[in-house]
Amino acid sequence: MADTFAGKYTPDFFNKFTHIVKLEYPAFDSNKFMSLIYDDHWEKEQFKQRIRHISASLRMTLPTSYSDALSILTRIAPKCIGVEYLFFPDFVEVNGLDDWHDSIHALEIFTQFSSSEFAVRSFILKEPKRMMDQMVKWASHPNHHIRRLASEGCRPRLPWAPVLEAFKLNPSPILPILNQLKQDTSVYVQKSVANNLNDISKDHPDLVKDLAHGWYGANSITDWIIKHGCRGLLRKGDSEVLFLLGFKISTDVSVTELSLEEDSLEIGQTLIFSFSVQTNSSESQKLRVEYAIDFVKANGTTSRKLFKVTERIFEKEGRRYIRSHHFKDLTTRKHYPGKHKLAVIINGKELAATQFYVSNTAELL
Repeated sequence: MADTFAGKYTPDFFNKFTHIVKLEYPAFDSNKFMSLIYDDHWEKEQFKQRIRHISASLRMTLPTSYSDALSILTRIAPKCIGVEYLFFPDFVEVNGLDDWHDSIHALEIFTQFSSSEFAVRSFILKEPKRMMDQMVKWASHPNHHIRRLASEGCRPRLPWAPVLEAFKLNPSPILPILNQLKQDTSVYVQKSVANNLNDISKDHPDLVKDLAHGWYGANSITDWIIKHGCRGLLRKGDSEVLFLLGFKISTDVSVTELSLEEDSLEIGQTLIFSFSVQTNSSESQKLRVEYAIDFVKANGTTSRKLFKVTERIFEKEGRRYIRSHHFKDLTTRKHYPGKHKLAVIINGKELAATQFYVSNTAELL
């Protein structure tokens, strides 16, 4: 667990944290707090569950007045920096939905040291127009962490958070924020705007393509946001997006010598493969080279995932690429045995493919 986010919550972490709290609030009962943390459920809890567990433990050990408790947390927030302190905004989400003024002010502060992106969603659900009006204001804030919160908090499909179903159906309340931030000078904000666009593109691809056509070409920052925000559409080989970004669908190019070092491997091992790209035209061509793997899912069907190899201008030339892909189980992807497919994709078009088999060690026992 030490390598996971949940593993950040070590005894040493809590000793340092309780020391910070006691300096500001001497009556803090650190022994009670620690006993509340290390209850019978703690060891089984994942990261988000631990965040909620810690904020609940704080509610039982800080002053009973929400305003007084929040005042302590806002004063110590600058000493509590990092993702492990997401329980600060969670404290607001759980306890402060009915105290708008103090809660919104606290979320502004906390997001500068961890992130309030999850907490704001409950406020959106409770009072969507009021909260989105607030986030439009945040989009012009001088602090880039707060501007980023304006975009990140209203993403329809924010990872680790409940989907905002209303914005999946109709993302129009988000658009004024994205429009305001589309030339933001902070890379942190730019990535959030792009991720929001990518979320929207999963349900409203035509809307995102319309935005892309209207925004692209006027500013290098916006161009990057559009390209990153359309990455899902690029991976699907969307012809409009490819054309907008300068990629031709019909290219005079071929993929040859696609080969695997081994055509079978076990879960946990690495697939090593190579292929050659040969351009045949006398004119230079802008190519986006990717490889795709059709992963076997638990139910036996497959799901394709694309991985970028290169994106560059090719003259009349040939290039050989060697790549490796590790089949280690991750929290975001679990592998299953079965026949997989490897394909080479250029400008959204599959030009070569082969198959390989992934086995589970348990199958061999």
